[in-house]
Amino acid sequence: MTEEALHYSELYEKAIDLQEKGNTDQAIKTFLTIINGEMTKKNETVIKKKEESIYRLGKLYADNQDSTSIIELNKTVRPFFKDLPKAKTAKIVRTLIEQVGLIKGTANSQIEICKESIEWATQEKRTFLRQRIESRLAGLYFDKKDFTEALSLINKLLREVRKLDDKALLVEIHLLESKVYHALRNLAKSRAALTAARTDANSIYCPPLLQAEIDMQSGILHADEKDYKTAFSYLYEAFEGYSNLSHENAVMCLKYMLLCKVCTNHPDEVQSILSTKTALKYTGREVDSMRAVSVAYQERSLHSFEDALREYERELKLDPIINTHLSELYDNLLEQHLLRIIEPFSRVQITHVAKLIELPRQQVERKLSQMVLDTKLNGILDQGNDCLIVYEETKKDQCYPAAIETMENMNNVLDSLFERAKSLTK
Repeated sequence: MTEEALHYSELYEKAIDLQEKGNTDQAIKTFLTIINGEMTKKNETVIKKKEESIYRLGKLYADNQDSTSIIELNKTVRPFFKDLPKAKTAKIVRTLIEQVGLIKGTANSQIEICKESIEWATQEKRTFLRQRIESRLAGLYFDKKDFTEALSLINKLLREVRKLDDKALLVEIHLLESKVYHALRNLAKSRAALTAARTDANSIYCPPLLQAEIDMQSGILHADEKDYKTAFSYLYEAFEGYSNLSHENAVMCLKYMLLCKVCTNHPDEVQSILSTKTALKYTGREVDSMRAVSVAYQERSLHSFEDALREYERELKLDPIINTHLSELYDNLLEQHLLRIIEPFSRVQITHVAKLIELPRQQVERKLSQMVLDTKLNGILDQGNDCLIVYEETKKDQCYPAAIETMENMNNVLDSLFERAKSLTK
């Protein structure tokens, strides 16, 4: 080992020792000395120590919630990149971007470091690295709900990446495209993008995390199409994948699985799913919120349903996917309640119905008028007298349809006989 390599090794050991003792400031200074130090001659040991110092310093900044220093470090280390292979350079840049992502509330800082890194990668003609950072940037725009910017970047990326035929990156971009279109409620394009992602994923080795993301998106789309059984199957696969990787999305998948059971009128199965060994790891408010919803739906209790929505507002209403389906469940429950209350009456005051169901009169009137228009209720609203007039269901006389069907069959028989007689006279 050369004198220079020994010097850098000693500095690196000293920095680690300071870090372990909790002397963070001195450790940061020592790591920076290693990173900024000039090499008189290219040495593998020195390069390795510099590389490890970058990773450790980035982690230290992330632990200290210092995103600005990580952005600055990303710029400082660039002269060192000329001594590294392109693959290692890409790994360092992507790691530093990910470390900024570990700090909460740094969406703008992440976008800043991505844009700055894309600019540098374009100048250095690092195409593959630039495309991956652009994919990350599109994901950040999606998280920020800036869908226009995200789609613009995705479309540009897809044109480039298709030419290079980078299947792994294509899968990620198509999956992100599917998520963006789903957020915009364009389900046809979302489904098409997901199909493209699945097709590309089948032709390569797909990492477990990416496969779980694809399955989760498939489950969400099937749930939107009211195909809850298929949605449950996909979400179960995704849940298994995330659970094996101890990923934070596992609990979201579990929530969506329970939602599918409630939507298929099987709320009684929710408890059996929550009793499984895998699901027991995720007990908490997220799971409790869906348990409360399933109990309310099983009891057909509108007030218990409303109580669950109030108590677990953050877990239920702030999740757009859960909120959409729960709104439909609430409407179904409200309709069933109203029909049960109205059943004995032929004419009833709206105020009286509102009193019986214990809901505001305006809400009840609005729902009744909607049910009349949707032909779910055979009647009219007499707003002048504040009452609902319910008509008796008239049974259809099956005699006439049967007579018409007989005549049609007779006509077909006569046509057939006429054709045969015609062929005999020739």
